[in-house]
Amino acid sequence: MIPSDLFDQWQSGLADGSIVPYLGPGVLADVHSELDGRSIPATSEQLILAMNGGRPMAPKLMYEFPRAAMNVELKRGRSAVTRFLDSTYGDTRWTRAAVHDWLAKIRPPYVIDINRDTQLLDSYAGIPHLLVLGCARLGGTDYRFTLHVSDGASYRAIAPEQADAGLPVLFKPMGCPLPQPSYIASDADYVDYITELMGGFAVPSFIKARRRGKRYLLLGMRLNRDTERMVLSDLIHDAAADFAGWALIAEANDKERRFCKRLGIAIVDSDAMALLGAGVPG
Repeated sequence: MIPSDLFDQWQSGLADGSIVPYLGPGVLADVHSELDGRSIPATSEQLILAMNGGRPMAPKLMYEFPRAAMNVELKRGRSAVTRFLDSTYGDTRWTRAAVHDWLAKIRPPYVIDINRDTQLLDSYAGIPHLLVLGCARLGGTDYRFTLHVSDGASYRAIAPEQADAGLPVLFKPMGCPLPQPSYIASDADYVDYITELMGGFAVPSFIKARRRGKRYLLLGMRLNRDTERMVLSDLIHDAAADFAGWALIAEANDKERRFCKRLGIAIVDSDAMALLGAGVPG
């Protein structure tokens, strides 16, 4: 149960930009295929099973999607992983996530979404915004991101210095299929991307300026995996010094509690779907 005063604080902070939503796989828990009703692959295990035709892979590969994706990349090439992600998130029609519908009514000025689906983009269709997609192992560039601006109808690629920093920013560090496919997926991708995150080359300068002093609301995020924890730690760099935000985690384990305490994040014993019961804006 989420206290009404805390929910009101979140809703107000999301609207004015002082609180940044950080979306993980759990926000897609209620999403299904419009064709056959299967759940959208969002968690690490769901992604591995979907990539392998519904069959489990070797136990050491089932531990985390990047490890399984690296195995597929080594055996069948990078294009096999890209085709799977394009088909899953670009070609399949999915129902809308209730949490995305809730956020679409608020339209926070800055959102971080580590999922690879396109629902966040749909939420901002019709209004100008910036879209930042993570990418890895690029040649001939100093950055580990691609940047597009939408005029409300279509996207076009721009250079970071061309960005209007006043526009809403959608940051999808693990990428997505639109407007041009770009993904962080395999172990090699993550090693490269996290290295560049630490070096400051995976985050545009206008986001670095915008994120200073922000608090974060982690939705649908379990924090059991080192990879996701490392990405999170770097993306929320320069958060409010006194208190970095909240994480909705039902029955958090000791590892999650220690990590959140170190970052200054308070754990709320609930999940993202509880937001809908706390009251939907509008």
